[in-house]
Amino acid sequence: MVTNGSARRLAPALVICLGLASLAVFALSASGAATATPNAASSRPTIVLVHGDFADASSWNPVIGRLQDKGFNVVAPPNLLRGPATDAPYLASYLQSISGPIVLVAHSYGGFVVTNAATGNPNVKALVYIDGLMPDEGETAGDLLALFGSCVDGNGTIAVPYAGGVDLYLRWEAKETYPGFNECFANGVRPDDAAILFAGQRPGDVAQFVQPSGTPAWKTIPTWSLYGTSDNVIPPALLKMMSRRAGADITTVNGGHLTPITRPAQVTNVIVSAVDATT
Repeated sequence: MVTNGSARRLAPALVICLGLASLAVFALSASGAATATPNAASSRPTIVLVHGDFADASSWNPVIGRLQDKGFNVVAPPNLLRGPATDAPYLASYLQSISGPIVLVAHSYGGFVVTNAATGNPNVKALVYIDGLMPDEGETAGDLLALFGSCVDGNGTIAVPYAGGVDLYLRWEAKETYPGFNECFANGVRPDDAAILFAGQRPGDVAQFVQPSGTPAWKTIPTWSLYGTSDNVIPPALLKMMSRRAGADITTVNGGHLTPITRPAQVTNVIVSAVDATT
């Protein structure tokens, strides 16, 4: 029998136990947060979408909606954009939080990150590069872009120093040696949408261009590549060279650098093809 006095003595302990139980439930929920969506299908892989420079995860929205409509479990984590020495370990750690098979998709500089983050992870069943960098071991983004040139260079960027390095933002206006944000980064995007993208751009650290790649995951993981034939950021000749070197299944579309926005149906189709072939 519990008396009023003993009840008062038990109350703090019950509160503590209930609090610990709530924390445990929260922790279990949080551990599955990376892989839980309303349209999740347990028999299918988690599709992880990694954005590139001057963008954030919202650049994948047209693709995310289409994949979710097909019943896929989709996540689009932030790419830190600090350089591959920082970004790849962060993404690798994120991937470790996902149980089951993964199809890893990357756009632009995100390709450099996934090339390193997926190495050694047996859950990653396919790599899909969308207008993406596909470095080999020891190569830097600067090395690759120098092969064929890029509209993203010192003339088209604004440098903003911070305590840990230097961030680069794209200019809006055209200059004699720079075509401007619309023609460089957002060609093919409606002008009003391009203005919104410009206003919300996330900068990339200059370290991205000088830090070398490690062992590339595409040497051991089946690979797909889609790119726009009018890409001015990563020239089609470079995209073709990297895709062939990686033995990728290649799709080309009439578009610029932002095919996840301008050609989301085709991008979605390539991702689904990679899923069907590997899981």
